[in-house]
Amino acid sequence: MRRILSVLFCLGMASTSLLADTAAERLGQSATILKEVLAAPDKGIPEDLLRKAHCVVVVPGVKQGAFIVGAKYGRGFLVCRTADGSWGAPGALRIEGGSVGFQIGGSETDVIMLVMDERSMKGILSSSFTLGGAADVAAGPVGRSSTAQTDATMNAKILSYSRARGVFAGIAITGATLRQDLDQNAEMYGKPITNADIVGGNTKPPAGAADLLAVLGKYPPAGK
Repeated sequence: MRRILSVLFCLGMASTSLLADTAAERLGQSATILKEVLAAPDKGIPEDLLRKAHCVVVVPGVKQGAFIVGAKYGRGFLVCRTADGSWGAPGALRIEGGSVGFQIGGSETDVIMLVMDERSMKGILSSSFTLGGAADVAAGPVGRSSTAQTDATMNAKILSYSRARGVFAGIAITGATLRQDLDQNAEMYGKPITNADIVGGNTKPPAGAADLLAVLGKYPPAGK
């Protein structure tokens, strides 16, 4: 039985590695996803919430049930505001989590998260951060403004959204773990570097991040 599990796990890992893309391509996918979502204000992320956000997480193509161990897996990016309110260089991360069992073959979902407070930002910048653990996570409201959000979303420190098969909605993501992706950071910046060093320093964004930062740049902090 263990041998069968081992073979199936290796096959799953092999198939995903064949489909893996580069950090630059994934940055481009993230920019496209965010641009498309924000282009539909009546069915997208409220602009006022985006202006209040400390950070934005975009994970294109989170795989649901694609692995023997873990029902969710994806690689994406964290972009946080700098001291002057502008958006800084992206740090790479992975999202992992879910149940353990035979869950080969599943759908892919684009995930977007707004990090609404500094404490949650610092948590995500650590090596490992569990959603719904140290910070309240709630499905984000959808529409032109956040005036209709519930008490749960008003108090949540992280607001999460998903898009699958063209349908965009707020969705609660709890139990999943966000981990910094040091391999992807090394690919983007040409050297080993942590997300904390990227966000906390004066790191120059990689060329591949230009489109993503251009989309976010249209949403300066509230009051500016």
